[in-house]
Amino acid sequence: MQLTKHAHACVTIEKDDTRLVIDPGTFTPDAAQAVSRAHAVLITHEHFDHFDDKLVAAALNARPELRVYGTAAVATALGSHDGRVHTVTAGDTFTVGPVTVAVHGHRHAPIHADIPCPDNVGYLLDDGALYHPGDAYFAPDARVHTLLLPTSGPWTKLGEAADYVRAVKPERVIQIHELMLSDLGQTSTANLLGENGLTGIPINRIDPGTTVPL
Repeated sequence: MQLTKHAHACVTIEKDDTRLVIDPGTFTPDAAQAVSRAHAVLITHEHFDHFDDKLVAAALNARPELRVYGTAAVATALGSHDGRVHTVTAGDTFTVGPVTVAVHGHRHAPIHADIPCPDNVGYLLDDGALYHPGDAYFAPDARVHTLLLPTSGPWTKLGEAADYVRAVKPERVIQIHELMLSDLGQTSTANLLGENGLTGIPINRIDPGTTVPL
């Protein structure tokens, strides 16, 4: 299995010619291209930087084989599309080709008391090979080899991020959700959270378009 990093929170996962795209949002310039090659799209929550509803709806109309998985709000925004849009909640499991997916978590991390927290789910692939948490610091009760760690945004907090990595105990951390950080900010974050910082685990910074094995 391998991962291709796209801008912000979007990644493509490939295994045995099966492709899954997670969180193709409006901050991801090549989201349409990624979705055009996907067998399934997984959405953690309905915020626009994770879910470009018009793009995904157009892909569903163009490709009758495409399936989409997401929260109830995502499913409502898209409609059924002949049963190809699936609502998922914590505890659900499903497969896409050879890839197994387990759903974890319930809510988006809080931003402010005046801003509602939508439902947010994380996706654990292939018995812990990869975990994408969306916008939450939810630690699944499962082994995680590679954790995708959000590092910027109005809800993120470096202290909580450090405690989150410690709770998950992954073997590897890959940065996502980084667009609001400058190069200096990314370096500072990696130093604070990384191998010589609070977690003891290197923070892998991967440029969009890069593919790495899982």
